[in-house]
Amino acid sequence: MPPIILYTASWLYNPGSPPLAGGALAVQDGYILAAGPADELIRTYGPPTSEFPGCAIMPGFVNAHTHLELTHFPAWRLRGGLDYHPRRFVDWIIQMIKVRRGITEAELRASLTAGIQASLRAGTTMVGDIITSPDLLAVYADTQLGGRLYLELLGQDSLLFEPRLTQALTAAATIGNPRTAGLSPHAPYTLHQTLLPAIAAAAGQHTLPISLHLAESRDETDLLFDSSGPLATELYPYVGWQDYLPAPRKTTPARFFDDGNLLGPATLAVHGVQLTPADAALLKQRGVTLCLCPRSNHHLAVGTAPVHLFKKLAIPLCLGTDSLASNDSLSLWDEIRFAVDCYRGELGLEELLQMATQGGARGIGMADQAGSLDHGKRADFQVVELKGPCTAEQLLTQGHLVDVAIAGRLLG
Repeated sequence: MPPIILYTASWLYNPGSPPLAGGALAVQDGYILAAGPADELIRTYGPPTSEFPGCAIMPGFVNAHTHLELTHFPAWRLRGGLDYHPRRFVDWIIQMIKVRRGITEAELRASLTAGIQASLRAGTTMVGDIITSPDLLAVYADTQLGGRLYLELLGQDSLLFEPRLTQALTAAATIGNPRTAGLSPHAPYTLHQTLLPAIAAAAGQHTLPISLHLAESRDETDLLFDSSGPLATELYPYVGWQDYLPAPRKTTPARFFDDGNLLGPATLAVHGVQLTPADAALLKQRGVTLCLCPRSNHHLAVGTAPVHLFKKLAIPLCLGTDSLASNDSLSLWDEIRFAVDCYRGELGLEELLQMATQGGARGIGMADQAGSLDHGKRADFQVVELKGPCTAEQLLTQGHLVDVAIAGRLLG
């Protein structure tokens, strides 16, 4: 039998529940065997292996939406002489395309590696990561960072798209523990509506959850309603898609995906900034989870998600950093601190910590493995040093992350 490792701390904390003073975590073979009062666990399992006085042990964060392969984007942009701040959403997309055209596979691998390391250093132990090329999956082989790897899908021509979908399904079958696979139909403006049923059928047949960008900008809404706006007049010609621009559809981003059978309990919709009350109600009806990316939305000036509406409808929420192409760090600690001000009066500190742990785990379909310090879950946790009692406010204002454990092993 694998040995039992016992960690003790001044507090054991699951966001949403009162902190346990003098708590302990018993770990065996990478999973939580027991969590509870230190004196009880010491009597059962023997003396502590590691002690953390003045610290709280809490679950590792789950970054439900990110693009870790873009971690080096700021440097690539400088190298390409494209260091300007896009004024509009479409300007940012075109800048992204320009930068990516000059990036090699080796550079993408190095960037993804850096993103994985930065995530772990920030207390993130699981991710919902968007992967653009199956060849990049090999980068994950040397890390214990867990989560859901979503294979990205985009295109307009069915003849070109079909082999991409087949390739993504083949790659998804190779992803194994501590990670699992999903599909990412990118966004309403990068997918032809005739392709959606095939994606939905493949996801259902292979039991692959879905992550998609939804209602991120007003430009997206304009394109779907009457085929107008800068996505239609600037992006489509730039990438050679002008022949695929449809007649006005008088629909919304949510209806677009729903008509393609892509909204359901296994769907994670990201951003949701421009959702109407009717579309939010549709997401609730379909059982969709929403991932908020407040810093990315602020950086791209696309607006602020109507959180009051989501809460009124009791839509499940989680948090993501998005990528360093539209954010300053991959830290959910930073995201929470920003969100406190962004959604002041709508989301409290405790609620945001829950979104970054249990909410994120549910959002990527891995609540049985992560999000809380419970028996049977993977022993992924953070050790946070505190200057006072363990409260959400103390954690965010005075807390100092001193260590992270993946599958019960401290990274140091």
